[in-house]
Amino acid sequence: MRRVVITGLGVFASTGRNVEEFFGNLTEGRSAVRRIRQFDPSELTVQIAAEIPDYNPADYFPQKRLDLIDRFSEFALIAAREAMQSSGIEVRDEERPRFGVVTGSGLGGVHTYDNGYFNLYAKQVTKLHPFTIPRSMHNAAASQICMEYGALGPSLATSTACSSSNHAIGEAFHRIKFGLADIMLAGGSDAPITFGTMRCWESVRVLASGNGDPSRACRPFSADREGLVLGEGAAILLLEELEHARRRGARIYAELAGYGMSSDAAHITQPTVEGPARAVRMALEEAQLNPEDIDYINAHGTGTRLNDATETRVIKEVFKDRARRVPVSSTKSMHGHVMGATGAIELVATVMVLDRGVIPPTANYTQPDPECDLDCVPNEARPARVRAALSNSFAFGGLNAVLLVRKFQ
Repeated sequence: MRRVVITGLGVFASTGRNVEEFFGNLTEGRSAVRRIRQFDPSELTVQIAAEIPDYNPADYFPQKRLDLIDRFSEFALIAAREAMQSSGIEVRDEERPRFGVVTGSGLGGVHTYDNGYFNLYAKQVTKLHPFTIPRSMHNAAASQICMEYGALGPSLATSTACSSSNHAIGEAFHRIKFGLADIMLAGGSDAPITFGTMRCWESVRVLASGNGDPSRACRPFSADREGLVLGEGAAILLLEELEHARRRGARIYAELAGYGMSSDAAHITQPTVEGPARAVRMALEEAQLNPEDIDYINAHGTGTRLNDATETRVIKEVFKDRARRVPVSSTKSMHGHVMGATGAIELVATVMVLDRGVIPPTANYTQPDPECDLDCVPNEARPARVRAALSNSFAFGGLNAVLLVRKFQ
């Protein structure tokens, strides 16, 4: 069976506009959660989010291009550019039919939708932007990346709520592993910070209020956690078949070795233990590793009462007596929950853990919760020799996706 390696990384998020800045801020425990600046949030109950500060799309795209793309596609393109640049790859014309793209997004072009509906219903504008549909489609980011890099191979978009980009990366991984492609750009992007989206999420009643210090609002696994904080951004990784990467002398960040996906088939918002645990076991089985081989888990870790407690039970179910000894951290405490893009952002962080030997903390941790009695790496980064790691994504609707990366040998 063909092996798949990660040779390029790109991220554009609230905690950093490139991989170095992103990982540096994570290891310093710096939260990007602030009062919303994209619009006046004073009418909202929850007025905080993890936004990309001072983002000006004109710094990255000409106006003619901006007319065609939504904010979430902009983020995906910027991350893809860094992934391609960091990989040093030059795709030859004859390779393009085996060069593909898979992106995940939970919400797609909500800025286009939000503005369009406002113009239609509030302003009574009857003629909307002619590219409203192409801008807002969930596959818009994948299509834009394909056009920018001439990727003629298998290309698609996944939308499985919070697991979207883990599914995207997993599907890209299998296309290379099973011989359907040699090079894949894979990841995810979401830009959910609009007035309408925030109002919708308020109604779900899972958002942290951020009263007091907003930067400390998201406290995964802590006893006084209040809920999740929305974020925005994107991450894209370049995956290659091992021999293809070797032939061109590529730097290999890590090997992508396992992918598990499962469905709870139980409840639209309340997770089970059995479904996520099955996905973790599937990732381990595909990588031919055992629980004792895992040195770090990047948790789904949303900061909600139910999710964190359930994920703790999942880890205990799979890791048994070793569960409390495996370092587990949630970087959502700093970059927020970026919906369908979160898994890709967290996988970049996980790959950097293998590369740099430093585990980012669960920021804002205040006090232990008996229901979350794991080694949560509270508040301070930790040097560690990490040979293999998991990145968990457990989505609304009970759709689970777990990725396993290991040091390349």
